[in-house]
Amino acid sequence: MIIKAVIIDDEPGMQVVNSRLLTEYFPEITIVGKAESIESAYGLIKAQTPDLVLLDIELADGSGFELLQKLQPYTFNVVFITGFDAFAIQAFKYSALDYLLKPLNPIDFQEAISRAVNLIKNKASTNPQLEVLMQAINKQMHHKKLVLKTTESMHIVEIDSIYFCKSDNSYTTFYFENDPKILVSKSLKEYESLLAHHGFFRAHQSYLVNLNHVSKVDKSDGGFIIMNNEREIPISSRQMKKLVSLLEQL
Repeated sequence: MIIKAVIIDDEPGMQVVNSRLLTEYFPEITIVGKAESIESAYGLIKAQTPDLVLLDIELADGSGFELLQKLQPYTFNVVFITGFDAFAIQAFKYSALDYLLKPLNPIDFQEAISRAVNLIKNKASTNPQLEVLMQAINKQMHHKKLVLKTTESMHIVEIDSIYFCKSDNSYTTFYFENDPKILVSKSLKEYESLLAHHGFFRAHQSYLVNLNHVSKVDKSDGGFIIMNNEREIPISSRQMKKLVSLLEQL
């Protein structure tokens, strides 16, 4: 299977690096064009209908996100390339889409492109993830949804519907009102920073709790939290004072 790719970057040097890495590691990928601006990239993508787009966030005449807005619905997979942009990276994490930081690391590049190639070969669409990403960008990071990827499927959940998250080493289990569970292969620490501005609190080394669904805090027996669905969550003694202070501000 031949995979058509385009490279969108306003730095000629980066276009050369991307081309070299694609040619060296992915013989099944054919580069059908390069562009350096929103205008030229839009015309190229419309004309070539690529399977894969390597997209720089900062272009000569604006943002790669502006280009994506013009191209909906999406018929291609995207791997984003960016300098360190905390806002953009946070958005990528919410949507579980691949991104690469400049300067490019060849190993990271191979892993990201390999994932994209597998998706293309399996005819798997990243449309839902791209929509979550664009929602995040458009709403200036006031996120409503989170993409949770498991080994078998991809769940798009309302952040407010999450009751709590439980750590299991490098895995995290998400719990909801009626106790369905979603297990993902990412650490609780990563989700703690991601959900910090949505009322989530690290009650215990193993638990991250949505304070919007807490019905009671019991200080007896070392302390625990009772959720609206009556689940009990332990709380460490160190975190109890912080929690009481937070709840008093609600």
